[in-house]
Amino acid sequence: MIAFIGIGANLGDAQANVLDAIARLKALPGATLLGSSSLYRTAPIDSSGDDYVNAVASIDTTLAPQALLEALQEIELAHGRERPHRNAPRTLDLDLLLYGDETIATGTLSVPHPRMHERAFVLAPLLEIAPSVAIPGRGPAAGFVPQVADQFITRIA
Repeated sequence: MIAFIGIGANLGDAQANVLDAIARLKALPGATLLGSSSLYRTAPIDSSGDDYVNAVASIDTTLAPQALLEALQEIELAHGRERPHRNAPRTLDLDLLLYGDETIATGTLSVPHPRMHERAFVLAPLLEIAPSVAIPGRGPAAGFVPQVADQFITRIA
């Protein structure tokens, strides 16, 4: 199954944390890293703190969605991720954006990620590595770019 993972950080060495997350995805049992985007700097949305460093990675995985989510949370915890309140600044945030063309709604997981089409920090790196990707139930991801054009985002590397 092809899955896309959103990666972000704005505490500590955010750029190093994002790069380490990509390296950990590459080494994840049951997954093969297919690609990762450039890094992007973005302003916090519905949050506070420093600018974020964001990227998107794609993997081919044999992990079930819940198992993949748990693996992503383990990577976050390895970076000291805390969840004191909703949208708190973070050392590392990994979001399961897409899992094939599946729609998943459980108590712990919503796929496609419910706000991915509203966020430049998801769309820009996602479209860099998968220009024709579609969001199940919504359509081509590229169609949402005009709606996020006012959000600050700049490519780092």
